[in-house]
Amino acid sequence: MTLPVETTALTKRYGTTAAVADLNLSVRAGEVYGFLGPNGAGKTTTLRMLLGLIRPTSGRVRLLGAEPGPGSLARVGALIEGPAFYPYLSGRANLRILADHAGVRRERVDAVLDVVSLADRAKDRYSAYSLGMKQRLGLAAALLKEPELVVLDEPTNGLDPAGMADMRVTLRKLAADGCTVLLSSHLLAEVEQICDRVGVLDHGRLVTETTVADLRSGGALRVVADPLDQAREHLRRHYGHVRDDGAALELDVDPGAAGRINAELVGAGFTVTELRWHEPDLEQTFLALTGGAPHAA
Repeated sequence: MTLPVETTALTKRYGTTAAVADLNLSVRAGEVYGFLGPNGAGKTTTLRMLLGLIRPTSGRVRLLGAEPGPGSLARVGALIEGPAFYPYLSGRANLRILADHAGVRRERVDAVLDVVSLADRAKDRYSAYSLGMKQRLGLAAALLKEPELVVLDEPTNGLDPAGMADMRVTLRKLAADGCTVLLSSHLLAEVEQICDRVGVLDHGRLVTETTVADLRSGGALRVVADPLDQAREHLRRHYGHVRDDGAALELDVDPGAAGRINAELVGAGFTVTELRWHEPDLEQTFLALTGGAPHAA
């Protein structure tokens, strides 16, 4: 089966510095794929190589089963870094110019303006648009060709909470309609809500490529009981290793064991004040994968 995006040992060097190194990336048809990494990890460099905007030093890129070029790029919509339009023209006029250049029927202009919720501001000059509106017009431009693959660099940049929610709905609908979406983002909460799979990049290398659910796996049962020290020893005798952070205990057990453990502790005379399943969030996992750098996305 042909993958919409596939790279093999993709590498980009600037002098002795490897911006991207031996990257093996695979994006499946019809999914929303999140590309994550700290600032400077090589995300935008990778996206630019995928679209043929810069040449890799070595390695291979396959885009919809072909090398990046007129044939494959005609089926791709993209918004890399920031959108660029004529400031003195309206949003609609800018899209019409792009549609004419791409050989797209003009009826698509109003259709994509509706998709990104800009129909009521389509007559306004681009220079009067807010940052979020400019970002939405950029997405509209990426959708003009009814692409099979959409590549987006920080698509929620500049959007308010309502705009971010609209963007999530739009991208999920694209995927539901069969379009593949590859996006980079530093907003982990957004990625958690929208993406099927993620690839984590750090210092130009792919740290992991997996589902959001698997990335967040490894939860534990959190227990607070009084007295805590004695509860810890009790649980260790019955369940082995118990982590103690001074405020609560954590056990690596099946979530279904919670009721039994609660009954055992109460039966042994402990007062249980908290018993819940705790999962690490995506940010905690991300920081662990990338070395916990404070500047990480």
